[in-house]
Amino acid sequence: MKKRKIILDCDPGHDDAIAILLAGKNPIFDLLGITVASGNQTLAKTGRNALNLVQYLELDVPVCLGAVNPIIKEVEVCEAIHGESGLDGFDFPPLEIDFDKRNAMEFMIEEILKSKEKVTMITTGPMTNLGLALRIEPKIIENIEEIVLMGGSYQNGNVTPAAEFNIYCDPEAAYICFNSGVKVTMVGLDVTRKVKVFSHIIDRMEKINNNGSDLFVKLMRVFNENQKKVFGFDGSPLHDPVTIGYLINPDLLEIQHVHCDIDISHGTSYGRTNCDIFDFLELERNTYIAKDIDEEMFWDMIEEALKRY
Repeated sequence: MKKRKIILDCDPGHDDAIAILLAGKNPIFDLLGITVASGNQTLAKTGRNALNLVQYLELDVPVCLGAVNPIIKEVEVCEAIHGESGLDGFDFPPLEIDFDKRNAMEFMIEEILKSKEKVTMITTGPMTNLGLALRIEPKIIENIEEIVLMGGSYQNGNVTPAAEFNIYCDPEAAYICFNSGVKVTMVGLDVTRKVKVFSHIIDRMEKINNNGSDLFVKLMRVFNENQKKVFGFDGSPLHDPVTIGYLINPDLLEIQHVHCDIDISHGTSYGRTNCDIFDFLELERNTYIAKDIDEEMFWDMIEEALKRY
């Protein structure tokens, strides 16, 4: 079976950690590397978290640091949800690995251009690194199969009434990606809020009793505590792994093809993903958006992935 070549650009982050876990040892993927953005915490912290996860999960992939700052605006972090480290709740062993010498943009460009098959780009944080790579070397557009992102919403945001966090952190980068001409699939809050890590999910995964389940259980307990404090949720929405789940089995999501604009006006809707789901404007459809999710299938995927560790 030919493996799907993927690069995962992330900002670990509790839900990013589970996205890495879900992709890392799945036999359908050729994970070329992990690139890191700031977002859930500063780049120094998200980078260290990525290294810790790769080492703990025993993944043989390069980890590359990306841009320190968004393209235009100041850095946003999400300490209230992810904690001071960006990945509170798990004690990793001492680090024995280091970052790849290439920065994220160099890595993306090099790997995409040299690949004999098209590469799927997955972003589960701000889209800064990919946006910059597309601007630095537009030739990569021809060899990108698809951009699958966790971000946006066709309904409401989660940091402003209009904007979701990942898009809000760098709307200009998202604008570049959405308007690149590459197929874009947006996995937004509309579906990721439906897969919440309730206590019975944690109990289910704890029974696996291996390194993967230990990581999942300890991270999700802290994630739940913080989500409860900030949003009042009884279970944490497990946003980022839904991107990986969709690539494992596209039947996971109900998808609609729409026109989507990223609001870069710097007004009250700055960072909004304006999705014309009713085709009012009759503009070219440039984005596939997720509208519903098979929750049972998703948790089965998580369980199956944990058993590989």
